[in-house]
Amino acid sequence: MLKVKLDRPLAVFDIEATGLNPRSDRIVELSIVKLVPGQKRSIHTFRVNPGIPIPPEASAVHHISDADVAQCPPFISIAREALDILDGCDLAGYNILRFDVPILAEEFLRVRMEFKLDGRRILDAQRIFHRREPRDLTAALQFYCGEMHLDAHGAEADALATLRVLEGQFEKYPDLPEDMNALHDYCNPRDPDWVDSTGKLRWVSGNIVLNFGRKKDTPLRDLLRDDPGFVKWMLRSDFPRDVQDILRDTMEGKWPKPPEAAG
Repeated sequence: MLKVKLDRPLAVFDIEATGLNPRSDRIVELSIVKLVPGQKRSIHTFRVNPGIPIPPEASAVHHISDADVAQCPPFISIAREALDILDGCDLAGYNILRFDVPILAEEFLRVRMEFKLDGRRILDAQRIFHRREPRDLTAALQFYCGEMHLDAHGAEADALATLRVLEGQFEKYPDLPEDMNALHDYCNPRDPDWVDSTGKLRWVSGNIVLNFGRKKDTPLRDLLRDDPGFVKWMLRSDFPRDVQDILRDTMEGKWPKPPEAAG
């Protein structure tokens, strides 16, 4: 039982979507657990057709495919009911201010409805988790090795503590790979369609397209031809170095080979 003194309804909700970009991705499932003071909790789950393909990497996470939502209603069909359920509620979830709230607000805006945060209080389980269970080196040394990190933030002491943590992790998780290539892939998972290390650029049918913001899915060739100012803005901004190197090369006509050709 949730030990919180509720003076109005609390909506604990979670969203599954086509991706992680609140502006361009779409909801495929919305579930709301509504707690009303003095009443039993009620659960409201909506599966919707996003109107765009669900990428395989998203389906691999939430196990919802295009076929699963083919006969489901679009968001506009459930929007009024969902908005009524959330009316007058405080909100709770896991990392909801960074993802769930923005993507839900975007979906409501698309159907000309407004989802306001004004006056709502937010309870975020992730914030509590991170504040109560630190994820720094000192906490890792205590968790894996049962040791106190008395010389924290000295470079040598931190390096030695990191080594002890790694040793402790390999003791605790015997199934960790021992090969450095496999360990690199484990620690730095990367979508094979990414052109750069952070996925700002992506391969689609042998072409490089943008994978962020309002110009997401725009081919880089089209952007260089039609809106070179945007590319120059990217070069002036704080995009990762490998992204900027790729942009400079393509501006000079040097295009990287797509994965198929590179093999």
